[in-house]
Amino acid sequence: MDRIAERTAPPTRPARTSRKERQPTLISSVQRALRLLEAVGGFRHGATAKQLARAAGLPLGTAYHLLRTLAHEGYLRRADGRFFYGDSVDGIVRADDRQTERHGLRVRMERLSDELGAAVYFALYQDGEVTVVDTVDGAHQPAVEPWADFRATAHAHAIGQCLLSQLPEEARRDHLARHPPVGLTPATLVDESAVLRRIAGVRHTMPVVERQEYAIGTVCAAVPITVGSVVATMAVSLPVEQADRLATVAGQLRRGVGAMTPSFVL
Repeated sequence: MDRIAERTAPPTRPARTSRKERQPTLISSVQRALRLLEAVGGFRHGATAKQLARAAGLPLGTAYHLLRTLAHEGYLRRADGRFFYGDSVDGIVRADDRQTERHGLRVRMERLSDELGAAVYFALYQDGEVTVVDTVDGAHQPAVEPWADFRATAHAHAIGQCLLSQLPEEARRDHLARHPPVGLTPATLVDESAVLRRIAGVRHTMPVVERQEYAIGTVCAAVPITVGSVVATMAVSLPVEQADRLATVAGQLRRGVGAMTPSFVL
């Protein structure tokens, strides 16, 4: 009977490897790949798999497998038997540079807000829409409450008017066709022809001023920033009780923006 039981007993299955047991292997592979990427940076004119394996302290077979994977994913490129950084690494570097520039922009905006005693805004016209990238305000310089979509109300606020003024007439008409002017306050200009005439009359580099057209109780000014094909603006807002300061603050904003390097908008 014992022999029969031995014959009919199901074969023993190998134990499955748990996720926790596999994880260290995955982490180790990532660590090795990063060591190889770091090693590439130590060779100005590229390096062979053997040189990189030695620099990263890895077996040649392991290094070569990881190098092929990194090249396939675009982090490395191979030319004449040597490995160099690829486009994916360049993209990471560019993204880091943009983050650094945006941080620098934020610092400059905070300084402007303190100097002007006003909320400060930075906006772009991207893909046919108004995009407010950043806003800096404080307890005594509150930002405008975006109660109506900034993208759909460019005709009513200084940011939108300033951005549209930097576009060709055809692009302005296209924007207003997609976002027809609507009345937000008693001061809002709603006739499309009148809006187009007003935008066309904006003088290049001069501040665009708006008084309670977007929000009752708020006055605003925006300064155009054009760098190549990039359309941007820096703007300020004040409570209507400080409307007498708007012209002065707009002039200070214009000078402050003119002193900035344009790289942050690229």
